[in-house]
Amino acid sequence: MSDLLKNIVRFILFILFQVVILNEVPPLHQFVVPYIYFLFILWLPFNINRIFLLFVSFLFGLSLDLFTGTPGLHAAPCVLIAFIRPFLLNLLIPQETTEQSYSEPGIKSMGAAPYSLYVGLLTFIHHFYLVLIEWLQFGNFMYFIGKVSATTGISLLMIAIAEMLFQRKGKYRTNAA
Repeated sequence: MSDLLKNIVRFILFILFQVVILNEVPPLHQFVVPYIYFLFILWLPFNINRIFLLFVSFLFGLSLDLFTGTPGLHAAPCVLIAFIRPFLLNLLIPQETTEQSYSEPGIKSMGAAPYSLYVGLLTFIHHFYLVLIEWLQFGNFMYFIGKVSATTGISLLMIAIAEMLFQRKGKYRTNAA
């Protein structure tokens, strides 16, 4: 399957999984809401153009917003993590080795510790910004931090389960065009 077709299928499946299954799960005390849809952005190939990455992330977040009736709520955090993603990847992995060998981020391509840090940081940033936009006030700061922490924790648990269930092959890139 080509990379383009694989990413189109992922786009559709992540949106449907979030809308049909995860958004229907009742939140725990209106505190924890599971989000996993942004994993699509984290799994995009290393060599994707930055402008195209921002455009795809905006389109992805806007698609989710259309299904949920929340204009801009998910598009803004998706664009934010798409903006931060290349800088974080440059910090976590050496350019001359991994990025030339593998086509997309994963445990095999980055190693367990850098990949965990990559996913953890972008998940926290996504959820922090999403809850901030959703809430738009700092009435009770401890409630805000608790909601961000709990939502991030449940999402990281679901991402770990997704990584175990859907083991992506560390596909090598070749020099042949």
